[in-house]
Amino acid sequence: MRKLAKLLAGLDDPFQIVKRIRAFAYSKEMDDYALATASRMVTHLFTDAGRTWRQAARRNSQGRLINEALRKELQGSINGAVRHQIERNATIIKSLPLDVSKLVTEHILAESMKGVRANDIAEQIKELFPEKSNARAELIARTETSKTSTALTRARSENLGVGWYVWRTSEDSRVRDSHALMNGVLVRWSDPPSPEQLDGEKRSYGHYHAGEIFYCRCYGEPVIDRDLIAWPAKVYYGGRIQKMTRKQFETLFFRV
Repeated sequence: MRKLAKLLAGLDDPFQIVKRIRAFAYSKEMDDYALATASRMVTHLFTDAGRTWRQAARRNSQGRLINEALRKELQGSINGAVRHQIERNATIIKSLPLDVSKLVTEHILAESMKGVRANDIAEQIKELFPEKSNARAELIARTETSKTSTALTRARSENLGVGWYVWRTSEDSRVRDSHALMNGVLVRWSDPPSPEQLDGEKRSYGHYHAGEIFYCRCYGEPVIDRDLIAWPAKVYYGGRIQKMTRKQFETLFFRV
């Protein structure tokens, strides 16, 4: 976005500004940058999470099998999940200039209706540009990093046959009330909750997993060893949060 801001220097026609922003959005330079950035981000998250899984495996009776599966995972479906996340994030990064272009176009229309001169609108855009682009970039960085981390954790869990995770929050004052309600709750990957509905809020963002919503700092901690769960535990099941003993939980979901 700093590169794009430099490209707008010297322009005094608001429509030329929009044209240049769109040209940049579809340029090979932007394509290459988005793909390289997304690759670094996803690779880092995937590698970092792998260390966490290996640490957990050392405490688990199935540790040897888990480590062997981790070693082989890129040969299977997990490789497709990694590639998908790189491509998805590259597309989102490339959309950033287009999002800004839309905001600029809306600003031009609003100011033109007021009778503001074109060169004055152009100057307004140049002043607004850093603020609007930085805010959008920050939203993408925070939200998509968290969503990607959750997607990779889920792919890895399903690859290893781990069907459940514990919803964890950052446990500070910035945590949403609806997410605080989910803290410590066992959730099945195949059955995401609607935290807002569970908390009785009027607005709902639908059903989603930890880390999958905007500005969410929550994460899913895969349950690879039920011995490490403090029973009785809170479980999301049947559209509500229930307290279950280990026996109740295993009878319902593992038939043991």
